[in-house]
Amino acid sequence: MCYTKEQIEKAVKSKGYKWFEDTSNKSYDVNIVGVRNTSPSVYKKVTNVFDDCLTISFKDEKGIWQFYCWMATCDPGKKGVQQFHNKKGVARLVPGQYRSVYKIDLHQGKYSALCQRNGNVTVWRDGNRDLIFEETVTDTGMFGINIHKAGQDSTWVENWSEGCQVFKRVKDFDVFMSLCKKASKIHGNKFSYTLLESTDIK
Repeated sequence: MCYTKEQIEKAVKSKGYKWFEDTSNKSYDVNIVGVRNTSPSVYKKVTNVFDDCLTISFKDEKGIWQFYCWMATCDPGKKGVQQFHNKKGVARLVPGQYRSVYKIDLHQGKYSALCQRNGNVTVWRDGNRDLIFEETVTDTGMFGINIHKAGQDSTWVENWSEGCQVFKRVKDFDVFMSLCKKASKIHGNKFSYTLLESTDIK
């Protein structure tokens, strides 16, 4: 499911988070917002599919709002949950707004993505491999919770994510990164990321 810019903006503001809109008329002051699917039918289940959304909202050079909404995952996949590499358990990003935490850098040294380089995030840790996400143990720090791509058009999440926010399709990710690169030239190489739950959207 995808959303509208108005729905995303309303939900962000209702949480008391910052909605970015440069008052000096500079374009590409981007709002990068993920929406995790928390509908009752899937809540806390490891679905292993790209059933979440990543969105970006910004004003273009003409001062007109632009909005994109793409299929993604905000959760680890089945392999990530069962074969995690951190002894504390697999990471799952806690909803919130992470201000200026991200920058354009190389994901795993391979390609440009939005990488956690400038500050901490908070995750839940789940170490029991039962394919039900636990939301009791939190961990705050630098964990490489990046925003990157999966395959050309991936069907299953598997270990594309062990906490990262991951685009289903390469072509969507490429558009996203082109917008982020434009934004970085105007506002600098620092990006905020906001994670919502689908139940936050009215």
